[in-house]
Amino acid sequence: MESTDRLILTLLATDGRMSYTDLGKATGLSTSAVHQRVKRLESRGLIKGYGATIDHEQIGLPLTAFISITPIDPSQPDDYPQRLQGIHEIEACWSVAGEESYILKVRVAMPSDLEELLGRIRGVANVATRTTIVLSTPFENRPVTTSSAADTEE
Repeated sequence: MESTDRLILTLLATDGRMSYTDLGKATGLSTSAVHQRVKRLESRGLIKGYGATIDHEQIGLPLTAFISITPIDPSQPDDYPQRLQGIHEIEACWSVAGEESYILKVRVAMPSDLEELLGRIRGVANVATRTTIVLSTPFENRPVTTSSAADTEE
């Protein structure tokens, strides 16, 4: 990937609302050239979408936890993401290597809500769980870096 495209990705990861004009100033490209590059990055799937960073504490969901799930019966189909998809407290689901099969990132209001959520997850997916509660988040969703040994000029 070209270094200019990497820079555009970094800038948009930092501020997804950055205008094409400001992107052009930061990259040394014209507004129309930046617009074309962004559209190409979107069509290639390098930019999957744009979103807002939410202050979960202010919306009443201050408790973040990571829940590792392990199948109780490993012979059952691996359809846990589909089973858990309807549980709205689950913000992310990652398939992982190791003892656990998946790690879930969840957000709830209070410990009793987490306890109830754990019961629902176990019931819906027929899994064992291991939970880690987040005490603080010094940083999250850091933007990609602009330099890489894999940089190639297009």
